[in-house]
Amino acid sequence: MTLTAPFDNTYARLPAAFYTRLDPKPVKAPQLLVYNEALGDILGLSAASEEAQAAVFSGVSVPEGASPLAQLYAGHQFGSFNPQLGDGRALLLGEVVGTDGIRRDIQLKGSGPTPYSRMGDGRAWLGPVLREYVVSEAMHALGIPTTRALAATLTGEDIIRETVLPGAVLTRVAQSHLRVGTFQVFAHRGQRAELKQLTDYAIERHYPEADGPMGLLREVCKAQADLVAAWMSVGFIHGVMNTDNCTISGETIDYGPCAFIDDYHSDTVFSSIDQTGRYAYSNQPRIIVWNMAQLATSLLQQYDDPQSMVAAATEIVHAMPAQIEAAWLKRFGAKLGLANPTPEDAAMVERLLALMQEEGADFTNTFDALARGEARDQFLDRDAFDLWAKDWRARVADEDTAQALMQQASPRIIPRNHRIEEMIAAAVAGDYAPFERLMQALADPFNTDDAELMRAPTKEQRVPATFCGT
Repeated sequence: MTLTAPFDNTYARLPAAFYTRLDPKPVKAPQLLVYNEALGDILGLSAASEEAQAAVFSGVSVPEGASPLAQLYAGHQFGSFNPQLGDGRALLLGEVVGTDGIRRDIQLKGSGPTPYSRMGDGRAWLGPVLREYVVSEAMHALGIPTTRALAATLTGEDIIRETVLPGAVLTRVAQSHLRVGTFQVFAHRGQRAELKQLTDYAIERHYPEADGPMGLLREVCKAQADLVAAWMSVGFIHGVMNTDNCTISGETIDYGPCAFIDDYHSDTVFSSIDQTGRYAYSNQPRIIVWNMAQLATSLLQQYDDPQSMVAAATEIVHAMPAQIEAAWLKRFGAKLGLANPTPEDAAMVERLLALMQEEGADFTNTFDALARGEARDQFLDRDAFDLWAKDWRARVADEDTAQALMQQASPRIIPRNHRIEEMIAAAVAGDYAPFERLMQALADPFNTDDAELMRAPTKEQRVPATFCGT
């Protein structure tokens, strides 16, 4: 039974300057590891045999109506501009309009080399594929805009990295794969017609109410401000907030050296390639503003007189810090039981975070315990916590729904780095039980009762650095 999908490929109807058409490179022995049936139903995919699913999601078989292509883009990577990047190990199969009316891309990651591979093999190994599957689906369950995982497939081929590893392909779903870098490549090349066409396409696809390039900029800034505040509220560190990893749709994309904070520290960095802390936890709000400034610079290039629009673009980007602060306060206010936090409440949040940092309190468990009236046990200096809690209790005394709000805002579980590493090691050895257990617990992060997976790592279990995995 073959796999069919209701493809309607608008991006493939754009001019050839936007992409390179090519089919995925077939693999030796595809084997389906996991298929997200609920997501497949939303996408309108047909029921199919496991063999047929494995063939499509590994790139062996291209379904009818698909139009595979590798997208072109540029990007600032750790602040340095690379004028041409593009999908070096991914192919956009096509787009579908789901049963919910939302248009989404279906993309294969690890599907083989493309003209943008830059000497890479275009493949992925099992570890990063399962990491992205787990973390992206966890983010979805947390209610944070994100790309999603539709399937993971073994290829039956070895991948050479530092050692020999099992090859795999991830099937990723996104409302689109348009990035800041997609605009940058045409702006850098001076291709104004293509830049204008891309702008019109992005507006029609994502923000149909937006009024021209500056309207698009305003909407993307709002979406990214909300997204970063959501990351901060669950202790998430993206790790590679390059402009080519910054979506126009406002979805989290590319789960390479990402991680969630255990012991809270505002300057936490996990990414092994972030030597300066550019993308540290506390720096993410500043970086997203910087990224939006790069988008603004690119969008301006389509005007006959770009200088005439600089003031408008500057005003939009300069409004972002206040937008982020407001979104951050709303998120963290909810974690304290405040439905309508005021600017004065920000100091209360900051006092708690400072106390957590002084004691190395676990981020997730502290807020979960606070929601359940048990936070005092998270601190060694209980007098200091009691002093903070006295003011906090006075503030929430009139909040009838405080506890319910807190429990809705503070997950009991996040995909902890050491558990992901344990899961990957087990999967490489052929044991997928840890993967299945993680997926089950993370599917309901506000209500899970898996005490072992909720527990913070011991000193010996901590994983201090994450790697891109490419």
